[in-house]
Amino acid sequence: MAWTYSPRRDATALRRFATILSPTLVMAMDLPGTARAAESGWMRLRPNWPHGIAALVISVAILAGCPLAGRGAEHARPPEESVHALRTLTTAREVHSLSSQEAARAYPVHLRGVVTFFDPYERPVFFHDSSGSIFVRSVGNLPRSLANGMIVDVLGVSDPGEFAPIVANAQVRVIGPARLPERAKRATRVDLFSGAEDGQWVEVEGIVHSVNDIDHGHYVQLELGMADGSIAVTIVKEGGADYSGLVDAEVRIHANAAPLFDSRRRHMIGAHLLCPNRSCIKVVGSQPGDPFKLPVMAIDKILRWDQMPQLAHRVHLRGKVTLQWPGLTLCIRDATAGICAQSNQGERLAVGDVVDLVGFSKVQDFTSILGNGEFRRESSGNPVSAEPVVADQALLAGHDSELIQIEGSLIGTDLSSSDGTLLLSSGNLIIAAVLPRNLMGPEAEAWKNGSRLRISGICSVQFDPELSALRRGEAVPKSFRILMRSPDDVVVVQWRSWWTVGHAFVLLALVLTGTLMVLVWVVTLRRRLEQQTHLLRESEERFRHMAQHDTLTGLATRLVLRDRLHLALETAKRRETGLGLLLLDIDNFKEINDRLGHLAGDEVLRVLANRIVETIRKSDTAARMGGDEFVVLLPDLSDPQGAERLAAKLVLALSAPVLFAGQEVPVSASVGVCTASGEDMDEAALLTNADEAMYQAKARGRNRFHVFTPRVKLCAGPAAGAAENQRGKGPMAAIQTEWPHCSKR
Repeated sequence: MAWTYSPRRDATALRRFATILSPTLVMAMDLPGTARAAESGWMRLRPNWPHGIAALVISVAILAGCPLAGRGAEHARPPEESVHALRTLTTAREVHSLSSQEAARAYPVHLRGVVTFFDPYERPVFFHDSSGSIFVRSVGNLPRSLANGMIVDVLGVSDPGEFAPIVANAQVRVIGPARLPERAKRATRVDLFSGAEDGQWVEVEGIVHSVNDIDHGHYVQLELGMADGSIAVTIVKEGGADYSGLVDAEVRIHANAAPLFDSRRRHMIGAHLLCPNRSCIKVVGSQPGDPFKLPVMAIDKILRWDQMPQLAHRVHLRGKVTLQWPGLTLCIRDATAGICAQSNQGERLAVGDVVDLVGFSKVQDFTSILGNGEFRRESSGNPVSAEPVVADQALLAGHDSELIQIEGSLIGTDLSSSDGTLLLSSGNLIIAAVLPRNLMGPEAEAWKNGSRLRISGICSVQFDPELSALRRGEAVPKSFRILMRSPDDVVVVQWRSWWTVGHAFVLLALVLTGTLMVLVWVVTLRRRLEQQTHLLRESEERFRHMAQHDTLTGLATRLVLRDRLHLALETAKRRETGLGLLLLDIDNFKEINDRLGHLAGDEVLRVLANRIVETIRKSDTAARMGGDEFVVLLPDLSDPQGAERLAAKLVLALSAPVLFAGQEVPVSASVGVCTASGEDMDEAALLTNADEAMYQAKARGRNRFHVFTPRVKLCAGPAAGAAENQRGKGPMAAIQTEWPHCSKR
């Protein structure tokens, strides 16, 4: 009987024979070294029957020792992880279908298939076989010949991964070249963001909205506009490949679906696509040419019924510049209407310049805008004049995206955030006027509350979605804000009034003296003056409230906190009691602003401020110091542990997610705690030490509180170190029983 040599066939036959006699031998043969040896030829069956008998004898000899080894293995591992429980997984679908608990048991995995995505910089590998696809995390160095489209042999174990099961501790061996799979499952954006296609080789279609180099030019990222939304597509950049020509093209892409996840909570928070190379992007249909050669469309025609079929691609507009925030926003106006575009071009334009503007039309906050805008300056021109309006007229008369001019009384400012904001009272409305900090000048320091200002800028109307739905779809405006171009858009019409209650009484005395002989006039004038005095007191009370409370959260301002802290210190010294100070800082707040926008950041600040007020005592004072930093003052504190218990409650209360725009925003806070008693108290030291404790809480992992304890630093021995380590571990950390003096260090 003659056999033609085939290492894989002969090794498979031997493995089947071993399965009949001993499963332990099968496991031994599944080891990487054994499999490679079988394929390399140490168990080759020569093309004659004596060698076949010799191989059989060797097999029986191996089997004779395997039962003993098997019994030793049974004693070495728990029953639930025996050979029979942990079968070898041989397809991508088997691995990916495991639950997280099953994947954590480290099932042995042996796969053979094609590499569909390999990143030579970060070195992740996506693997595909006839059953599906899965992510492979290698151990050690990968083969230098590894590339997209290679057939590989993968040995590893199952792992729950950051979101879904993966192959971990993998050894990858290159078998040879092949082609990427030609067939891929068609997927929508909803499918991708639901996680149903995690890791799979999918096909998507859409229009490329933008192409950008990222990570020092190692990668190219496309923004793909699909029928149900946009998604990011990442490609390892290839030299000589054309990517910029894909903008505005309708394409079909084959790529691996990958999740965006929160690794701390193992939550999926989004999705993106990983495309192996330029050849996996096919242009379908006709590709538009130079967008600046398209016919110019009137701005008021955008998003109308007759134009809807054209709006999948870029539109071409022409108008005069009414506002530019370089690298962020450009607003123009033609003879019909105005519109604003998102543009990252940094070229500066002058107000009144005529520009050609191209971009993708879309709706944001019920307002039509252009996304991924590009512009070219055509010529200079005269600036567009701002239309003077009153507040109610700006809200109801269709001035969205138009250049307007409005007057109002300044009632508050916030110049510390990324966008400087002025709050004006005009009519029955409170109006926000916004200017980026990089465009803010020293003139802003001269704008005082109570002054009357005339402001010019672009009117940005916010609509009420609930009322709009009730009105059969007709948009109902709720509020508006003014986008300013420079500090020159603010003109002080009248400085803060010198009118006071004292002046009112002087005027009253003069009037009474001059009109003693005319009683009717006296009564009439007195009535008028009383009315004026009442209005002035109400106005002053309103201004005082605005000055003493943060406009966003309603908490006390830094000035009010300083007054109450000074009073609390004097009271504590006089009564020989204590007080506490908690300094809270929202963790990763900048990421929330960058990822979800400033509206989400404002909502997080408002919600967390309300939680702070609900958690503290009525006698305590909560204040916003600025940005994402809050302070809680605990006066008349008899027990220092009370401050720590309150800090623990605050950490727990602030760790609950905040709901914004239908999604949960994960939040947490780090809290610094400082308490003091007796004569040894100092206002500046309390704030400094609470701030230091807060940074200690951040350094220890965030989402916790830390107590400032200078006495611990002076203590010797392991007990002091244990007390220091015990503090700052979490909301329910151990509570100190002595007063940790936080005054002067």
